[in-house]
Amino acid sequence: EVQLVESGGGLVQPGGSLRLSCAASGFIFSAYGMNWVRQAPGKGLEWVSTIARTGFATYADFVKGRFTASRDNTKNTLYLEMNKLKPEDSAVYYCAAVLDNITLKVDYWGQGTQVTVSS
Repeated sequence: EVQLVESGGGLVQPGGSLRLSCAASGFIFSAYGMNWVRQAPGKGLEWVSTIARTGFATYADFVKGRFTASRDNTKNTLYLEMNKLKPEDSAVYYCAAVLDNITLKVDYWGQGTQVTVSS
């Protein structure tokens, strides 16, 4: 059974930090590019970051310099370190696995973890 289980979300004050985790199982984690995607209420999906099989990460402009993605292929786990959080970062954060880096089709989605940034 393929599973992507996000954790680490919660309530944090503006300017604060959170570290999200995504624990993967049921597939060869190291073969997949991993992504963080978020969705705020009433809004569409927003791509946050991609980290390649090699560990090379890219980011959306609105999180660049604040968020850091990483992965531990020995633990089948994806991370997102979020710093200097803003209210507009409030969303459900999903991890997503992509095998084909040409089509970029999402093969697997996690259930999401809620991040709320508020005073």
